Formats: sequence, structure tokens, C-alpha cells
Amino acid sequence: MNRRHFITTALGALIVARPGRAASPRIDVYKSPTCGCCSAWVEHMARAGFAVDTRDVDQDTLYALKAQTGITPELASCHTAFVAGYVIEGHVPASDVTRLLAERPDALGLAVLGMPIGSPGMEMGDEREAFATMLILRGGGTDTFQRHL
Repeated sequence: MNRRHFITTALGALIVARPGRAASPRIDVYKSPTCGCCSAWVEHMARAGFAVDTRDVDQDTLYALKAQTGITPELASCHTAFVAGYVIEGHVPASDVTRLLAERPDALGLAVLGMPIGSPGMEMGDEREAFATMLILRGGGTDTFQRHL
């Protein structure tokens, strides 16, 4: 074996042994074109590695989309997203979405009620409110998925 053959073989082995990167999860976000906190949440999701496709829609379209997917007025927030068959409502942290996709519970998706200060997209310096990410159950109820302090 000559030196050139050895180097070529070694480089080829490194390329084959290199673990492949998983495709970034695609998330489709529906929001108002003028909502700054929605845009900040989209940036949060992109920084976390999600491939984000944003669609600006009018309020009537957004409310109809929420109703069609099982988002009740009590769960509704300013933006609605879809990822891997789940609905994501409001300022849900990317880490919770990642956990949802890993665990794959039999549920509609996740929601953060209201617009808690300090949640992704609602950052205000060092100010923080405790909030919970809710698991939206198929029967219409919710269960606490994750608490954030």
C-alpha cells in the first residue's frame, strides 16, 4: 500500500464514519403580519434548529384555522403552528416541542396560555413569569406538559 492509497482510504473511512445529521423538523407558522412577538417566537424556533415556514394571514383566517384544528378560545394565542402532525399554539418553548416530537404522545399538541412575560417571543429583559406548557388532549381537555419558572 502506498502513501496516497493510505491517505485516500483513511479519508474515505472518516467520511463514511461521520454520523449523518438528522433533517431539521419543519414547522409551519400562521400569524398576523404585524405581530412582533410572533416574529420573535419564529426566530426562537429557527435558532433552536427548526426549519420554519411562516405564513402571514388575516385574523379571520387565523381564527378559522384554530377552530378547525381543535384550539378552543381558552387555548388560543396569537399564532398557531404545525409540526409533524401536532398543533403548537402560542409561545411554546422549542425545548417543549422537541420533547413532544421525541415522546410522540397521542394528543393534538401543545399550548401556552396567554402571553407570559419571559416565554419565547415575550422576553422583557430579566423579567419572568411562571407559566406552563399544556398538552392538548384529543378529547378536548389539557394536561400540564412542562412547568417553566
